[in-house]
Amino acid sequence: MNKPVVDCPVCQTKVVYEPASRFRPFCSERCKLIDLGDWAAENHRIADKSAVNPELGEAYLAELEAELMDQDNAFFK
Repeated sequence: MNKPVVDCPVCQTKVVYEPASRFRPFCSERCKLIDLGDWAAENHRIADKSAVNPELGEAYLAELEAELMDQDNAFFK
């Protein structure tokens, strides 16, 4: 049975995808850490496919911000 071969997501090196490939799907610990760093730096993201709430438009957010500023200023008076 042929073992599947995949490309390392970072450097595109061919990697045999099997338990003996310790860092699969990456070719090395270095590539694994580079990818982890990219996720931590938010260079990779999972798209949010939820519907956008039309009530949260720019005009609504501006009104809400003004209202909160008025409340905050009233606190210090």
